[in-house]
Amino acid sequence: MLQLPIVYQAVIALFLLGWVSPAPSLDVRSELQSYRLRLYHTHTNQRLDVIYRRGGEYVPAAIQELEFFLRDHRTGAIHHFDPRLFDLLHDLAGNLGRSDTEIDVVCGYRTPWSNNFLRGRSRAVAKHSLHMQAMAIDIRIPGVDTSTLRDAALSLHRGGVGYYAREQFVHVDVGRVRRW
Repeated sequence: MLQLPIVYQAVIALFLLGWVSPAPSLDVRSELQSYRLRLYHTHTNQRLDVIYRRGGEYVPAAIQELEFFLRDHRTGAIHHFDPRLFDLLHDLAGNLGRSDTEIDVVCGYRTPWSNNFLRGRSRAVAKHSLHMQAMAIDIRIPGVDTSTLRDAALSLHRGGVGYYAREQFVHVDVGRVRRW
């Protein structure tokens, strides 16, 4: 039997266990990049600091934490979120030069009941809101003017952007590109 040096044996063992790739990646930086969100929910007063993605892989436990955090604060209902929304928030903060900033969440997921409740109080609430599909979020970033936040979101061309100057928040979603 062929006897390999101990170093080669260790590399082969790690490869077989799946801990070492057979060939080095061309973009090691992107494989190792961590995607982090720091959030504060204005209605529940809860905070969340979570790494939700590593390289190209979402972290299932972190996604579950985000979905619980962004639940309908009126009913407690939880919905599966489109993870592109988390990437949008991450990239939006980075676009503003504030990658590690805490984002204030005004509204995440809404049940149809909550959406109808809000529609009864405001004509600005859409009947078929993407909040009900967990594809939208209303946010603000402390220290960033909402018009600046709106402009940064628009520059990404990644979905809908609503500007609510009087209420001081911006709606972003991962639906079709549009603005209001």
